Amino acid sequence: MAEKYKEFSAFYVFYLTEHSNKTCRQLHFLGSSLVIMCIAIFIITGQAVYLLAAPVCGYGFAWLGHFVFEKNRPASFKQPLFSFMGDWVMYWQLLSGKIGFSQQDDVHKA
Repeated sequence: MAEKYKEFSAFYVFYLTEHSNKTCRQLHFLGSSLVIMCIAIFIITGQAVYLLAAPVCGYGFAWLGHFVFEKNRPASFKQPLFSFMGDWVMYWQLLSGKIGFSQQDDVHKA
């Protein structure tokens, strides 16, 4: 990613191309779901360890997807805020069915 995006909408188009591998998307979804679960458990129990576990789960699964399956470098290294926002937009689009978990190229229509 040589270009630094100034608007999220332009960045998100790029972001989706960096997540065309189905396993990478599935790992992102799993990691984000675990983040939500960690935060919920923290709210319920007050145990700070769950707040520490949240980014480990989120980034751990996402980076595994990028380095092992997508074979690219996560956008969070270059534009962390837009990448974080993209994670949650993609999560919602996966959850709502706008983009799929299994097709390799359906992210381009989102």
